Amino acid sequence: MTRPYPLSRRGFLGVLGGGALALAGCGRLTGEASGRTLASALPLPAPFTVPLPVPPVARPVRPGHYELAQRAAKVEIIPGTRTEVWGFDGVFPGPTLDLRRGSETVVRVRNELPVPTSTHLHGGVTPADSDGYPTDLVVAAGRGFRPVGGHHAGMRIDPDQWTFHPGARDYAYPLEQRAATLWYHDHRMDFTGPQVWRGLAGFLLVRDDEDDALPLPKGDRDIPLMICDRAFDEDGAFRYPSRDPSLLVRAGVDDAYMEGVQGDVVLVNGAPWPELEVAAVRYRLRLLNASNARRYRLELRPGGRFVQVGSDAGLLAAPVEHDAVTIAPAERFDVVVDFSAYPVGSRVTLVNTLDDGTARNVMAFRVARKAADDSAIPKRLSRLGRIRRSDAVTTRVFDFRKSGEWAGAWTINGRPFTPGTPLARPRLGTVELWRLASDFHHPVHVHMAHFQVLTRNGKAPAATDGGWKDTVDLRPYEVVEVLVRFEGHRGRYMMHCHNLEHEDMAMMADIEVV
Repeated sequence: MTRPYPLSRRGFLGVLGGGALALAGCGRLTGEASGRTLASALPLPAPFTVPLPVPPVARPVRPGHYELAQRAAKVEIIPGTRTEVWGFDGVFPGPTLDLRRGSETVVRVRNELPVPTSTHLHGGVTPADSDGYPTDLVVAAGRGFRPVGGHHAGMRIDPDQWTFHPGARDYAYPLEQRAATLWYHDHRMDFTGPQVWRGLAGFLLVRDDEDDALPLPKGDRDIPLMICDRAFDEDGAFRYPSRDPSLLVRAGVDDAYMEGVQGDVVLVNGAPWPELEVAAVRYRLRLLNASNARRYRLELRPGGRFVQVGSDAGLLAAPVEHDAVTIAPAERFDVVVDFSAYPVGSRVTLVNTLDDGTARNVMAFRVARKAADDSAIPKRLSRLGRIRRSDAVTTRVFDFRKSGEWAGAWTINGRPFTPGTPLARPRLGTVELWRLASDFHHPVHVHMAHFQVLTRNGKAPAATDGGWKDTVDLRPYEVVEVLVRFEGHRGRYMMHCHNLEHEDMAMMADIEVV
């Protein structure tokens, strides 16, 4: 298991000065581990024996209004056992909200669980009061809740920072943004990791005329794939190393898992190592890494290429071909795979080359038949409106690392998260250059604002960094520069590490857009 190593003072001054870090040999130290794997205690099914489920599509209760109930339900995940999930409408993943740009949608979330929740639309350009702030909680009707006096790093939260909604609350989503693959998930203070692990996540797809007009695969050949890892107890229950299994009193995980929790079972749309029957045609696969901590390097076997057409916040300017796609927690990649390249009857497997154990297999595709295909991948996809370094009105440095000073908390700029204390106050309508540095794997997510990756360690960004993004894979000892555009709404938002165990242990910060 890789341990985080502190960045030297000289190296950090290099970050502050804007130069690339000279980190000779750092690859020997960092490896690819992004957490510790928790083993399951029951026999696991053979890969590719369970069909791929597709999440149900949510239906409005009236035009522009949806209702989702967070509740416990028993479902079969590992064949022959029952697992209690905490799901939106009792399913995992939750229902897919399939919406259009500018549709001004209101989603009422009703909490029927024994714990408070806060729902965040990840990637949404959302008003601050509907963003799912960690201390803005929905508590089930008839249940009381009093926050614990202290949290993660022993810090105390001002009582004025807590807001409670009895039973349910409405989240308003204007959706004035480009077509994109978004997702919604729990964002409760100190307990996001275990509550997402139990199932509180689902897709929200934004569609628009630009995307619709492209000849990309559509209908049942446009498939959202939520990839995550889990571990299971002997009775089929989700296994997670919480210090307090009730998720009501003591936050955090056992010390051995503070780097992040990984499971030994890969689920796709809630099924273990599933198989999908496909025709020998093109498919659009909307890849989402919904794992707490695990990164994946996805490849096709016995060979093949992904043609990337979209990133976190929508279409790329032009398609990009990849032999492999490395996807960090919360990142999304829209890719097209052409299954006509494989003989009918063959099995194509999606594998994770960052693991050589049970998490190596992800899912399989069975090429069942030939079929007509009127789809195509055009040479141009969208006009992105690229931004330049010279557009930035200021430069900020954010250093993500573990701090011994704050009870082993994961911190940003040496400080644990303190609600109500902004780390930055960007102006609406401006662009800022943010320089991100790390000691470990930290997928950095910015709420409301989207960004473009400018450099990695002073060099060009990775081939998979293209397009508008809301999450960037910040790797050990890296310095990544991003140009962040603040368009949308004023108010209190956040930036944080999307390794959910790091997030729960203080690696978050307020960003006040003024």
